[in-house]
Amino acid sequence: MTQLTRRRALSLAASATLATPAIAQAKQAPGVTAKEILMGQTQPYSGPASSYAPIGKTEVAYVDFINAQGGINGRKLKLLSLDDGYSPPKTVEQTRKLVEEEGVAFIFQQLGTPCATATRKYLNQKKVPQIFVASGATQFGDRENFPWTMGWQISYQIEGRVYARYIMTANPNAKIGLLYQNDDSGKDFAKGFRDGMGSKAGQIVATVSYEVTDATVDSQIVQLHTAGADTLFVATVPKFTAMALRKVRELNWNPLYVIASVGSSVSSGLAPVGVEKAIGLITGAYMKDPSDPQWKSDQGYKDWLSFMQTTQPGGDISDINNVYGYCAAQTLMPVLRQCGEDLSRENIMKQAANLDIQLPMFHNGIRFTTKADDYYGIKKLRLQRFDGKAWVPFGDPIGA
Repeated sequence: MTQLTRRRALSLAASATLATPAIAQAKQAPGVTAKEILMGQTQPYSGPASSYAPIGKTEVAYVDFINAQGGINGRKLKLLSLDDGYSPPKTVEQTRKLVEEEGVAFIFQQLGTPCATATRKYLNQKKVPQIFVASGATQFGDRENFPWTMGWQISYQIEGRVYARYIMTANPNAKIGLLYQNDDSGKDFAKGFRDGMGSKAGQIVATVSYEVTDATVDSQIVQLHTAGADTLFVATVPKFTAMALRKVRELNWNPLYVIASVGSSVSSGLAPVGVEKAIGLITGAYMKDPSDPQWKSDQGYKDWLSFMQTTQPGGDISDINNVYGYCAAQTLMPVLRQCGEDLSRENIMKQAANLDIQLPMFHNGIRFTTKADDYYGIKKLRLQRFDGKAWVPFGDPIGA
């Protein structure tokens, strides 16, 4: 080897040595170190949707639970969970703080359709994964226009179609009243329901909406009752589920009564009115209701109960929101495991779209599956009826 060739070889070797740390560093998202993965989320710990607060608390507790077992691939996890009061402007402020000041790797389980919508464009422009949004709005599966955003719940449109199919079977000549939240989530429910009715959509005799800032929905319920509805579909968050149920019973009205799964919490959607007034209500589920005694001997339930008693001894074990947070957190863990040592934002998103799992607190036959061309993880529901104490499932899981 000539002296010139030797110098060139040494120069190339030195360049490669200097480049290696930069390449390794480029593989990791902000917030990722050799010992930690920093994640962020916003949750409604206050405001009109604060009944969902147990979701965020359970997810933080589950992260601590995983850390106690050694973390993921040698790294501990840290979840910064900030209150946005279910207010989109506050969500934007808190999300910018998480991304620009705290330097999180990604946003996980941001709760609420209006809140996640308010930050979706910003996060996609920044190429920050917004994974497993706590909403079933169809827009959070729009991988072509927003490839960095993925929802977690079953699509509200699928859910609405399932209820329409059930009503047409249970009461073929139904005169239907529909109450929904005036935002993208409520409109998704209404569209899915109408689509499910097909040529019989004319049997919907009245449709009314409400704002999350409304003090009551009394006038809306009176309007549906006056329209002559004998069947009711209520697509509301728990606070408004309770309001609607109270007014329906005050009117001595006993329609075939279907409510969306998002408002079906026994503790926050039914108990404030009196569970005896909710007997006979129908909803759909993909998770096991912790208040249903049939699950007491189920291993998935026993593991969840042990987790709750260990990490949140004061938590309400009848609240489905504690199951929700547990299941959503469990969905995240295989994503991070599958990332291995490549914790780039690109690979985090890629692995979120590469799942096929049966979660222990999901009904058998309902899996969470995602692919690069399919961001909708949950595609089936199981119908259930309230018996005064718990939601009791019936029939097999169905899609639409």
